[in-house]
Amino acid sequence: MEGKININVSAVDYDKTSKALTHQLSLLEEMVHGEEDFVMTDSEFAFGWHFFVLSVNRSLVQKLVEMMGSDFEKLKGKGMEKKFLTWLTKNLESKSPRFKIAIKEEMESSKFGIF
Repeated sequence: MEGKININVSAVDYDKTSKALTHQLSLLEEMVHGEEDFVMTDSEFAFGWHFFVLSVNRSLVQKLVEMMGSDFEKLKGKGMEKKFLTWLTKNLESKSPRFKIAIKEEMESSKFGIF
């Protein structure tokens, strides 16, 4: 999975959050002429939250970086992946109830466990 960014998503409302993510990423695909550049797993429900994984092709994010130019560099975060999470969060905040996103690989290697 070299060419993908895997993002863990935790959401209170799976339907709204998954639809908002799909809508936002579909708009991004349209803007940069991408196609089938992301996929979402089914959710698992635990502790009152829905957990699922969103995989986004790095090429889609790279096209966003090129399109936004210096505005992308101004986003909060270190590296392309973190800046992309910031961009995605900003574009979803008003469209989805409580949710959290994080890079999957970082969470798995975290010394703090799940969160």
